[in-house]
Amino acid sequence: MLRRRFTARLLPQLRLLVEECAVREGLVEPRRGEFVLAVDEIAGNAVEHAGGSGRLELRRVGDELECRISDAGPGFSEAVIPELLPGLDGAPQGRGLWLARLVADRFAVAAGPVEAGAAGTAAGAVGTVVTLAVRLR
Repeated sequence: MLRRRFTARLLPQLRLLVEECAVREGLVEPRRGEFVLAVDEIAGNAVEHAGGSGRLELRRVGDELECRISDAGPGFSEAVIPELLPGLDGAPQGRGLWLARLVADRFAVAAGPVEAGAAGTAAGAVGTVVTLAVRLR
């Protein structure tokens, strides 16, 4: 449905494309807005913390709209996502991840294979794949 590489400059366009696809697949408000915000937060994290770029794949899987965002950064695990709203538990960061996990019906963080020759890939980079999905109702 949608596959795009992105950088910070392309994030506004990416948000619009994700929203257009969500509309086309029948995702209604307020879930659509929550989903687009969650995707934007994860994509923004890839840009900010994982080398300035990432790759988004949006697809329909059964009765869900699924988004996979991958990057070529140092990697992280779901364990870094705070349980409480960041700031309440003393964690200074993690609001985007926390929000995405909160609004998604399905959420996972996994180490991802770095694509061969990925621009800006640091030595030892493992990459991360964040998958979030919402049910289409």
